Amino acid sequence: MRGSEGVKPTSVDARLAARLGELRIEHGWSLDELSRRSGVSRSTLSRLERGELSPTAAQLGRLCAVYERTMSRLLTEVEAEPPQLVRAARQPVWRDEASGFVRRSVSPPHAGLRAEIIEGTLDADAGIAYEQSPVPGLEQHIWVLEGAVEITVENTVHTVREGDCLRFRLRGPSHFHCPGPGPVRYALMIVLP
Repeated sequence: MRGSEGVKPTSVDARLAARLGELRIEHGWSLDELSRRSGVSRSTLSRLERGELSPTAAQLGRLCAVYERTMSRLLTEVEAEPPQLVRAARQPVWRDEASGFVRRSVSPPHAGLRAEIIEGTLDADAGIAYEQSPVPGLEQHIWVLEGAVEITVENTVHTVREGDCLRFRLRGPSHFHCPGPGPVRYALMIVLP
């Protein structure tokens, strides 16, 4: 997948697998050390880096926290140079089939810019949990476009309905849950501290 002939992997999943391996090596960590730091099993990490397994949102969240990157920033690192104008058809989409979460990088991170915009969709009765902020003090604004979502930040549950906006600085764990009856679609703006 990473190829010994210097050929760049072609699919986003293959490039993500390669980048995860590169990050671990850049930090000088063994699989065991990364497992200890992230809480993701050594065998799963090995399979992720070889591209045999696609990470779940929770696993990717843990790895982003360890590498001190937002998920969007990590996903952008596996994309080609991002253009100034991001056409809808070219916005990277990532799916976590296990949780029913779909994430579109509407305005992906770019060198020199501190903000990014994400569109998230979460199926009814689905939830995703992040054990910690990838970057402490990360500013987030969540604007619900359709449906409703329950967001837990600092042990407080906020029910955010269509048209509502929740804003906060993330320093610890967070949890998103779609109470239904239908899916929720929201815009998430992330601003680095």
